[in-house]
Amino acid sequence: MTGAEHIQQPRKRLFILLLTVAGTLVLGLSFLLWWVPSVGLVNIHPALPVVFGAVLTLLAFAIVGGLSLLVLTLLTGRDLFMLQPLRGMVVRYLFPAIISLGKLIGIDRDMLQQSFIALNNQLVHTRHLRVPAERTLILLPHCIQTFDCAIKITGDVEKCVRCGKCDIHGLLGLAHKFGIEMAVATGGTLARKIIVEKRPKLIVAVACERDLTSGIRDAYPLPVVGILNKRPNGPCFNTHILLPEVEQALKEYVIPALAEQEKPQT
Repeated sequence: MTGAEHIQQPRKRLFILLLTVAGTLVLGLSFLLWWVPSVGLVNIHPALPVVFGAVLTLLAFAIVGGLSLLVLTLLTGRDLFMLQPLRGMVVRYLFPAIISLGKLIGIDRDMLQQSFIALNNQLVHTRHLRVPAERTLILLPHCIQTFDCAIKITGDVEKCVRCGKCDIHGLLGLAHKFGIEMAVATGGTLARKIIVEKRPKLIVAVACERDLTSGIRDAYPLPVVGILNKRPNGPCFNTHILLPEVEQALKEYVIPALAEQEKPQT
């Protein structure tokens, strides 16, 4: 097991635990929704409590079944049936609900966001994607660049003189190695604009917990592999990235441009 996997495993377990709690709450709420009205429904018609109970039972089992399938997907690492709708359910609905649940029981928001990012990455991993380099985008926050650098690379990363004072130098090397386009965004609005313009099939995004979670949700249904930046100087200031994490993601999901060129002609 690699160091990255060792770090991400507890994060995924946290989200799985909260999914289990959410499923239990759904069952309990369904019972209450059946039991309370049934006292009055029986006075309207004797069969109404049974009908109402059956509808709620089917709804509860559908939700719990979906959550169970999601947990199995995470535990087995396999692309199980209905994976894409499940990812949509997690991104659009479960994440906000889990954040609210975690807040109620006192779990740190950053931990929950890390768990969500790890879960999202696992769901992307189970799809076994191999995307051509020209349809892949590396998306970076502006804080990766040294704060006092006179050359601002937002809009054109190739302006970087590759002095080596920040991680843009190494990231550009990876982008050129694989033949992938790289962009720097100053915020969510610009990031969305870049995605619309570039129209990638896969995004490898580097950012903090907050920006990654919002970016994953904004980009859905595009698959996004989220990689957390390192912040030894505090948030949004001279941040860093472990280049091996980015390179590993590119090796796993991207068909390098050179490999495309070397394919035998048919």
